[in-house]
Amino acid sequence: MQPITDLSLPQLAIEDPKFAEDPFARFTAARRQHPWLARSSFGYIITEYAAIKDLLGMDDKLRVAQEGVLELMNARGSKWGKFQLGSINGIAADRHKSLRDLLAPMFTPRAANQHRGLMRQVVSRLLDEWAPRGRFDFEEFVSYFPVTVICGMIGASPEVVPKLRSSLETLGLSFNLIPDFLPNLEQAIEVMEEFIAELVAARRAGHHLAEQPDLLDALIAANDSGGLTIVEMSNLLIFLFVAGYDTSKNVLTMIMYELIKRPEIYARCKEDPAYCRNVVEEGLRYQNPATIPRLANEALSYRGVLIPKDTMLFFPVSMATRDPSAIPSPDEFDPERPQGNRHMAFGRGIHMCLGQFIARAQIEEGLHVIARRLANPKLVGEIGHRPFPGVWGLRGLPIEFTPAPASESPLDFGG
Repeated sequence: MQPITDLSLPQLAIEDPKFAEDPFARFTAARRQHPWLARSSFGYIITEYAAIKDLLGMDDKLRVAQEGVLELMNARGSKWGKFQLGSINGIAADRHKSLRDLLAPMFTPRAANQHRGLMRQVVSRLLDEWAPRGRFDFEEFVSYFPVTVICGMIGASPEVVPKLRSSLETLGLSFNLIPDFLPNLEQAIEVMEEFIAELVAARRAGHHLAEQPDLLDALIAANDSGGLTIVEMSNLLIFLFVAGYDTSKNVLTMIMYELIKRPEIYARCKEDPAYCRNVVEEGLRYQNPATIPRLANEALSYRGVLIPKDTMLFFPVSMATRDPSAIPSPDEFDPERPQGNRHMAFGRGIHMCLGQFIARAQIEEGLHVIARRLANPKLVGEIGHRPFPGVWGLRGLPIEFTPAPASESPLDFGG
């Protein structure tokens, strides 16, 4: 058994802004030096698909790494730190299970499909405003989509979107491991906590935007029955906004960037909703934004390597399915490829993302409607990148296109 500290491992400088521009090449080079493991300034990085799948499934041996991230961010005792430790991903395992059991019926595939009409309506209205310009930053445009959908799901007025969007963008960078960013996170979490407190108070006072009960009503009922505390309800609502915003916005932006280079795939998305599903799944495989941190609960052995207790491990699921040992021709974007080793964009194990079916439905609906309204998109400027640690993605995607008629109704995915 060889201690992990004694291994000769490649070093991945994930904190370097240039790393985010092409992490795939860095991971490929790292795998040549060691088949499944690398070092970083913050801990160890698992680089191989099979190792990520194995270790990320060891819920009994690994725990969520909020405490480790707070240490790296110098954030202990901060308002943002308290939110992280109190969120559904930061609480103790027994309470985490109780909350997931409570929330699971609200996030089934059937529940997600019930929101598809709202998703189509939101993206269509946004396109009514933006498409006539013929040119815009796609990342900026699409950022309004998920936050407006979430407002619709909980009965909040879309008028709050401009106020929330900046804070959500900031909180999406929560795990960037840059300590100097903490003041921005503190300000953003204050904005979100105040908004949620006002929203809940208004609902309790009888303010409804629609006649039918919504997700907020269900959470308030859970609080009234003792299933949720006030703090847990607030944290869940903030987490819903942050997780829903970042995943959908970043994945849609990444997919659009790839489809601009593949106009035949984009054109087919206009006509075929079922094909859009394939494109979204391939997009999540090809480059998704997530890197998942974990801490070892105990000393554990894997493939002859001893990993000490409390070691910080990073699982870049964004890189896992570009590993040629697991995926044939991994650098080809092929929506019709046979399904073998599936992507892990939404995690694995007991912390797998509860909102994954909503995210999938939202990205599918958004892609289909966008393809019907923005014809022949072309890149017309420079792109940037978010930091690799945490939630990676593009920063800016300036495009030019031919606006299509708004009268064309999007097809229905069904479900």
